[in-house]
Amino acid sequence: MFVKLSKKHRGKRSPRTFLYWDQFVHLLHAQLAGCKSLRDGIMGMNAAAKRLYHLGTKPVAQSTFADANNQRPCTFFEALFGELYRRCLPKASGHKFSFKNKLFSLDASVVDLCLTLFPWAKFRTTKAGIKLHTLLDHDGYLPAVVPVTEAKCHEVNMARLLQLPKGSIVVFDRGYVDHAWFRQLCKTDVFLVTRLKSNARFIVLERNEGDRTTGVTSDQMIQVADGEKTLILRRVGYRDQETGKRFEFLTNHMTLSARTIADIYKERWQVEIFFRFIKQNLKIKTFIGNSKNAVLSQVYVALIAYLLLAYQKFLSNIGLSLHYLARLVQRNLMQQCEILDLVDPRQKRLKFNDSDQLTILP
Repeated sequence: MFVKLSKKHRGKRSPRTFLYWDQFVHLLHAQLAGCKSLRDGIMGMNAAAKRLYHLGTKPVAQSTFADANNQRPCTFFEALFGELYRRCLPKASGHKFSFKNKLFSLDASVVDLCLTLFPWAKFRTTKAGIKLHTLLDHDGYLPAVVPVTEAKCHEVNMARLLQLPKGSIVVFDRGYVDHAWFRQLCKTDVFLVTRLKSNARFIVLERNEGDRTTGVTSDQMIQVADGEKTLILRRVGYRDQETGKRFEFLTNHMTLSARTIADIYKERWQVEIFFRFIKQNLKIKTFIGNSKNAVLSQVYVALIAYLLLAYQKFLSNIGLSLHYLARLVQRNLMQQCEILDLVDPRQKRLKFNDSDQLTILP
C-alpha cells in the first residue's frame, strides 16, 4: 500500500536515494521520540544508525531531509493517513451506545504559529495559525477526516464539504449552527446533535412527555425561524443532576430517547480529549520546517502516529491508556521487542496471529 501511494504521488523526477519511506521513517521518529527540531531528529537517527537497517532506511544529511519536507507533496501523507484509518477501523471497538448508527464528533482546534516564521498562515495582525478540522469516529475514537486549513477558515465552510455516511449521527457545538447546512444533512439522511443558541427564534409545534427522573426537562418539536424556508427540529431540555446546569439540545433524530440525545452530546467531549492528546504527546505545536508543505506533512505524520499507537493498542488488547502507551513507546523506541513484554516482562504471552502483525518494512 505504501509503495503504491508513493508511486502515485511522486513527481516527474523520482528520488534516487532518500525515498518516501526514508522521509516517513524520519518524520515518524521525530513524532514518537518527541524531537524538538530538525537537528534533534537527525541526531537521534544518527545515534541509532546501526539499527536503521532493520527499518529499511539509513542516516541522511540534514539539508536533504529539510528539502524533502519542503518539496514533496504533503498530499502523500494525507492519503497515507486515510488508508491507515481504513485499516484500523475493523480492529476498533464500537461506540458505547446501543444504537447501530455510526457516531461522529466534529470540532476544530487552532495551532498558533509565529507570524514571522509562517507568513503564509496569517491569522490576525500579529498572529498566524493553522486549524485542524477533525471528524472523530467514536468506533475506537479514531480521527476519520482531518482537513488542515489556515486558522481564519470558518468551521462551517469545511463542515459543508463533508460527505457523511447515510444514517450516521454527527455531534458538534454551537459554532457549527447553520440552518442551510442542517437542511443539507436532513436531505442526505444524516442526523445531527448540537446545542441550541441562546438567541435562537423558534415556534413550539408539539410537546412530548419526558421522564424527569432522568434529568430531561422538556422534549419538543419546534420550527426554527429561517426566512421563508421551514426547518423542523427537535428540542431537548436537560438538567445535569450532578452539577445542576441546564442544557438545550437540537436534533433531527425523532426516535431516540431524550436522555440518549443528551448523552450523545456529552460524548462529544472525546474530540477534546483527542486534541489534548496530540498536542501533549505528539509534535504539532513546534515544527521542523517553515513552509506550508513541511508543516502539513508533519501534522499528517502526527495523525498517522496516533493511528499506529491506536492500532497497536487494539491488537495487543491491553488496558493501558493511549497516553501511557505513547510514553512507553517513546522510551523504548529502538528496542526490538513486543509491546506486551514492555508492559509486563515477567509474564509469558501468546504470539499474535501472523495476519494481524503490523509490518514496518516497506
